[in-house]
Amino acid sequence: MTTLQFPTPLVSVNWLSEHLDHPDLIILDASIKKVTSSKDSSNEDLKIPGARFFDIKKSFSDQNSELPNMLPSPEDFEENCRKLGINTTSKIVVYDTIGIYSSPRVWWMFTIMGHKDIAVLDGGFPEWSKNSLPTENKKNTPIFQLGDFKINDHSKSVLDAKEISFEMNSSNSRILDARSHGRFKATDPEPRSDLKGGHIPNSISLPYTKVLENEKMRSTNELKKLFADFDIENKKLIFSCGSGITACIILLAAKLSGYTDLWIYDGSWSEWGQLDGVPIEC
Repeated sequence: MTTLQFPTPLVSVNWLSEHLDHPDLIILDASIKKVTSSKDSSNEDLKIPGARFFDIKKSFSDQNSELPNMLPSPEDFEENCRKLGINTTSKIVVYDTIGIYSSPRVWWMFTIMGHKDIAVLDGGFPEWSKNSLPTENKKNTPIFQLGDFKINDHSKSVLDAKEISFEMNSSNSRILDARSHGRFKATDPEPRSDLKGGHIPNSISLPYTKVLENEKMRSTNELKKLFADFDIENKKLIFSCGSGITACIILLAAKLSGYTDLWIYDGSWSEWGQLDGVPIEC
């Protein structure tokens, strides 16, 4: 059987359907509840056949941090990937039940841990279901052996609040904020009541919904035109949001548009919005 290769970091449901039985393929369901919605996105009874649940909130977040969704240690990431039967040779497709929401976060985590053979399913489970592709009950748990996944390059692509305090004033950097424009301008309340409103000084508002259309990623040409409105050519691009989830959506969009110097402020507004003594603009 031929080696499985991803054409881009984003694959269509038709592409996945054609390769569903490839022995190296592992499908991850990375669904989480949308923080700005009361609807639980993970309560669907169905999944893509063979999908394994990638638990962002527990197994793949730092449980010792008071901030939500913080990146786990490389050692914990490696161990929990092995528990999911993931190998160093695995080709991974990740999806969620909203469309494109939490799945880019998983793509980003794997890439900074050195595993490049991963792609996001464009449109996620809604698109899969819309095309009447095969499904199975979530109670059908796949049987797999312990994997041999190993981190081979823990690249530093994550920034903390101290580094953001420097980067926000640098002419060589741009911070892009994926939250809604209302939250960015403090005209809408934060979903977490303990957080102030506003944004990091000199940051750019780019709501993650702007890079999507009908819960799918916009075309590369559309994305390039969108990013062209900002002064970001040859800049270090730093992505922030509420808690590090939707920042990864616009980071993926930037990646698809050809940008390469891409970073995540992992604490995002969950950290900055409750810190004392840091500047905030509205």
